[in-house]
Amino acid sequence: MNILQIGILVFSIIETLNIMMLYFAPGMKQGNALGVFKAWDTAQQDENMKEFVHYMAAWVAGAKLIFILVGLVIIIWGNIETQIATCAAMVISICSFFWRLYPAIKKMDEKGQIDPKGYSKTLLAMIVSFVLGFIVVFIIGLIQFL
Repeated sequence: MNILQIGILVFSIIETLNIMMLYFAPGMKQGNALGVFKAWDTAQQDENMKEFVHYMAAWVAGAKLIFILVGLVIIIWGNIETQIATCAAMVISICSFFWRLYPAIKKMDEKGQIDPKGYSKTLLAMIVSFVLGFIVVFIIGLIQFL
């Protein structure tokens, strides 16, 4: 395995754990599940909202699953150019977090709607780690390719 394949695989494994939580234990507070949102508990008390948030959790998990499976196909059958492009695409797609998701969770955290308080900073650190990890993998893979 080359560095690109390893980077994509590590990300895929981490995201697979998150998918399992979203499918089977969406209310957990670990692993970026939905239990950190105080609105999760509120939604569980209203049958319509409960069904909706469970549907949305499964929808997010399903969308993540698509990316994971595409990543695995690229690991197994993709050439080096495709793997390099995949790492660049991962950086761009993960950075979309900063456009809408981070401002929203930061605002909720500031309003006391997240438990534990400060979770938005933990999530920020995790996302930045993914981005930096893929940038490093991209640069090493590109150097090895050239």
